[in-house]
Amino acid sequence: MPSVTGWTRGETLSPAHRRRLLGAGVDPEVLGVLTLRRVLDPLPGWWHDGGNALYLGEGAVVDPALVGRLALYPFADALVVVAADLTNLVSLLVGGDEATVFLGPGTELTAGEIYCGARSAVVLDGAVLATRCAVIDARNGGSIIARTDQLWAADVYVATDDMHRLEDVVTGERINPYGATIRLGRHVWLGRDAVVTGHVDIGDGAVVGARSLVRGQKVPARTAVAGTPARIIREGVTWREDDAP
Repeated sequence: MPSVTGWTRGETLSPAHRRRLLGAGVDPEVLGVLTLRRVLDPLPGWWHDGGNALYLGEGAVVDPALVGRLALYPFADALVVVAADLTNLVSLLVGGDEATVFLGPGTELTAGEIYCGARSAVVLDGAVLATRCAVIDARNGGSIIARTDQLWAADVYVATDDMHRLEDVVTGERINPYGATIRLGRHVWLGRDAVVTGHVDIGDGAVVGARSLVRGQKVPARTAVAGTPARIIREGVTWREDDAP
């Protein structure tokens, strides 16, 4: 059936793709309330030939030109699910086979960029508000999972890897992250220019200060951290979007 956004949609989310999304870390409660339909057209022939799948939720807005620029080169078995308005997203790129991208309802990435490499995953459950120029980069089999209700200030950078190998001169052992897992709990606030990279677990309600670096760290729930590297500056905190005295 034709859609108002220029897409022709077909069947609802297949059981196999549902299992894959849940395995990638999508919240079952979020997925359970969505009506997703697979896009049939306009997509290039190689997209279908490679077993790739794009699903859109009700109210999702995706410019076909954004998807037209999605591929750096042909890939196979990619799964991209969009249940948000991506009008203001600058770039969505897939960099290899078996990439999984889930952008949940209420997500707003103004002038944002997303990259998902081969066998990697980007999961934003929903209500992720990034005010400007967020960069989200998962590669080398890594994953970035953000639970609902996120507030990210301008120029936040969330990346599983450094994109280049750093190794010990004597042993040749790699010493920087490779295919890391980043998890952000519910109701997390990342300050301006915050960098989150490597294996990271940020707990519910945590706050990361402006220009802070969280790298290979566990940030406890309801704490405020700041600095490079980030350290706890206060425990037992919460935050609200309003700016009341």
